[in-house]
Amino acid sequence: MKHAPDLTKRPPRSVRVRLGGYVILPRMLDKGRAEIAGTGGEYHYNCPLDQHFLKFTGIDPLALREQLAAGMGDGEILQWIGAHAMHPRTDLEIAQWSAYHDGRGPSAVEQREWFQALHREIGSLREDIASWSDLLDLDDYVSFGGKA
Repeated sequence: MKHAPDLTKRPPRSVRVRLGGYVILPRMLDKGRAEIAGTGGEYHYNCPLDQHFLKFTGIDPLALREQLAAGMGDGEILQWIGAHAMHPRTDLEIAQWSAYHDGRGPSAVEQREWFQALHREIGSLREDIASWSDLLDLDDYVSFGGKA
């Protein structure tokens, strides 16, 4: 596959990276392309994180996966999303949604327990880990040989 990263050798793009103003989307595209190419490693397309984007836009994950399999690049995918989103969003709505997800932390007790356990395991001395974005970036870094 033309644009497929090898997620057994490096992580997908950070959840903070934006495409069309959307957080999560570039990471999800990396995971989808890698899964199609058989290089997804431990990363999964259409995971609970990805589903936040899919729900916000009203995009069918299987239909999006078909576009990825056809070899569409990021710009083409963004245009496709604009044409197929069941919930078209304004730039302001996208910016607010993305800002919310940048700083969103665990809300349920079970989520907080899992978050804290992973934080303790991979970077217990890091006092700056407060959001899911922080934790995912740290996990990607440590998973590929970085020291917390």
